Amino acid sequence: MKKITVIFSVVLMLAVSVEKASAQYYFYDNKYYDSPLTFEIGGSIGAMNCLTDLGGNKGIGKKFVKDLNLGKTSVAGSISLSAMYNYMFAVRLEATFGKVSAEDKVLKKVAPSTAGRYERNLSFKSKITDFMLGFEIHPLYIINKYDDDNDKEPPLFSPYLLAGVGFFSFKPQAKLAGKWVDLQPLSTEGQGFAEYPDRKPYKLNQINIPIGLGVKYDIGRSLSFRAEFVYRKLNTDYLDDVSSQYYADPTLYANYFTGAKLTNALLLNNRQYELDPGHSYNTQDERGNPKNKDAFFTFNLKVGYTFGRPRITR
Repeated sequence: MKKITVIFSVVLMLAVSVEKASAQYYFYDNKYYDSPLTFEIGGSIGAMNCLTDLGGNKGIGKKFVKDLNLGKTSVAGSISLSAMYNYMFAVRLEATFGKVSAEDKVLKKVAPSTAGRYERNLSFKSKITDFMLGFEIHPLYIINKYDDDNDKEPPLFSPYLLAGVGFFSFKPQAKLAGKWVDLQPLSTEGQGFAEYPDRKPYKLNQINIPIGLGVKYDIGRSLSFRAEFVYRKLNTDYLDDVSSQYYADPTLYANYFTGAKLTNALLLNNRQYELDPGHSYNTQDERGNPKNKDAFFTFNLKVGYTFGRPRITR
């Protein structure tokens, strides 16, 4: 978070330097000038969902939105601060808060087609806190530059592209005997065990790459609305605590855990027994797909307050 704040501060200082060096003010209306550099404080509410190994739709697991389960969409919100230069480019610092979840039980009605995903019977939920340093490009203003020389009015709608870098935190949990249990400390796939040197413990704070698009609508000098979709590409496959292709050997857990932690690990690393009490534990049963990283995304409606336009004094 400190690194992102420093980067954002540097970008703002550079932008201010550019503004001071080449400031040109045009009439925005009969009360305000239009400044090359403006700032916006914003807030949003919308939806958050994820793409992981769990849940999904009919058939075997598919890539991207073909395996999206809309029923697991949850509420998300954000706050942001951005600086825009000549309507064309903007840099934004944004904090987004929400929740993601998925469960194999949603596949019950199509169980015969899911190649064992329903019978796997795993589930998770996690709170998400995401900080993004994003860069916006508004192509209409680049193609058709607005200034006082050509007397062109700026368009009310401005579609834009968004990309940047994010830093997010998550904590996958599963429900056991009516209580939510943290999954990462349980090494449900043998992460950190000497017997599985390729299964490393995963961190609960990681970098992501946000990519998105949106449209901005200005309804005056200080108020704007946006509709925006942002897809976060993750560098982890453990958003849902599921990645390794095969289950860990349950006899190994007693070498590392004791007490309640041992009990929880044994009950949560393989939950096929809940649907089929007679199921024989087989470490060669398929648990996850390590080839595809997880992702989460948001669709938000935003409102912003713009400031930085000086008032005309007569």
